[in-house]
Formats: sequence, C-alpha cells, structure tokens
Amino acid sequence: MPPGLRSNVEAIRGTLLPHGILGSTCTDVIDVTEDRIHELNGVDWLALGCCPARDWADPCEDDSPGEPPEKEFCRPQAEHARPITVYAGAECSALGFTYEEAREQALASLALGEQHAVEAGFMRTRLSMDAEDLTPPEGPLSLAQGVAALEGCLAESYGGVGVLHVPAGAAALLGCCNVLREDPVTGALRTLAGNCAVIGAGYSYLNLGPGGQPAEPGTAWLYITGPLVIRRGPIDVVPDRSRAAASVNPRNNDRRVLAERTYVVGTTCQACAVKVRVCE
Repeated sequence: MPPGLRSNVEAIRGTLLPHGILGSTCTDVIDVTEDRIHELNGVDWLALGCCPARDWADPCEDDSPGEPPEKEFCRPQAEHARPITVYAGAECSALGFTYEEAREQALASLALGEQHAVEAGFMRTRLSMDAEDLTPPEGPLSLAQGVAALEGCLAESYGGVGVLHVPAGAAALLGCCNVLREDPVTGALRTLAGNCAVIGAGYSYLNLGPGGQPAEPGTAWLYITGPLVIRRGPIDVVPDRSRAAASVNPRNNDRRVLAERTYVVGTTCQACAVKVRVCE
C-alpha cells in the first residue's frame, strides 16, 4: 500500500429499485404542474367500473316460481386520496460543509429513498385502513395461495387489471412457483391472470395488515388494489439558495438542509389483503 493520506473520490451513486411504486410500469405517475398544484392537497372523484355487470335471464323464458327478477342498479362510489409528504434532511457541522454540499446530500437521499417512503405512507394511510382481510381462521396461507385469494377477491368486484402489492422481503419467493413473470415488452411483473405487481421495500418496512396489525415473524401482508394513479409535486428545498445562511444554527454551528415533496396516491374500487407465510 502506498504511503500517504486517502484520496477523496466521487460518491457512489445508487439506482432506484425498478419494480417499486414509483419505478414500476404498473403505476401512472403524473407530475403536477403549477396550475393544478391544489391537487396535492388531496383529490376526490366518482369511481368508474366498481359496479359489476350481471347476466340477465329473460323472465318470459324463466319458469321459476315467485316474482320475476329485477335489474340491479348501483350508485357511484365517492373515492378520495390524501397527500403523503416525504422528506430527507442533511446535517453536519457548517465548518467545511457548504450549503451546496448539504443540498446535494438531501436531494440525493430523497431521490433514492422517496419510493420507500411513498410505499410506507400508502400502506399506512390507505392499504391497512380500507382492505378486506381474506386470511382464513386457520392462519396464513402460502404465497401462491395468497395471491390466488387476492386475485379472486379483486376479480369479483372489478373487471380491470389490478395491482398486487408485495413486500420486498417476500418477492423472491414468488418466482419459485412462477407466480410472477416479467413482461418482455414493458418489463412489468405480472401474474398469470394479468395483474401487475409492485415490489415495495416500504411495504417490508411496515408490514402492516388491516387495522394496523403488524405481521408476526415469518409472515407478510400482501394486498391487491385497482390501478394506481400517483400525483407528484415539485421538490422543495428548505432553505432555498436565496436564504442559504438560514441553514446554519448559530447556537451549535450545525448546518441543516431539508428536501421534501408531496405525493397523492390514488386507487379505485376494492382493496383486499391476506397474510402469507414466508418461512416454511
């Protein structure tokens, strides 16, 4: 080894996980423009396609006793999505740590970590709050059985392609029995039924079930929803360059810079959950 001090080199850059909630082709990510910035406060809409279509038997050809059947009508469901704000902060002694270096640190942390944070926020505020729990009284299912139960639940209430939400810690097991396959054209992960899959590190981090139930060791919560539309706001850096001096706390001479942005993650119709075994 040559003598002397170590050399400073460029930092090692990371790559966003490709099948997470922001990197997957399963989701539609919309960058909100200034003229629609109010959408980042949350959005409301009337659901489409959540009422099932039914077959009809002509009463004139039905010899069953009793009153003839009547056609059923559905009232539209009001749905909403709430904002999820994610952030990353950089802190160090102001001596030798410039505002621009702190800003770069905060932005890099946000770029690589915001997907994880959005997944965790979506599980905490939507998935674990509204999903129907399909776990049988006998206990957790195998992964393949769990996916089958989820797809059946969604198909009964929604005729379109849905999104399977899988903790990253369980993802490898789904390849063992070909539950998921990579689409050669889009790169999306899909089940045999055609539903798309998001592999989320944020889902692994929380691993919450309906009602906020944490998964026991050796188990994981899987979810399925309708399609996802994600509204993404601009990145705010606090303080901005015009107030760079405000990043230093004069009491301890530490510099702090924060980077944050707001997301609104919306889905539609039924959400279903099931607890599965990840250790046999």
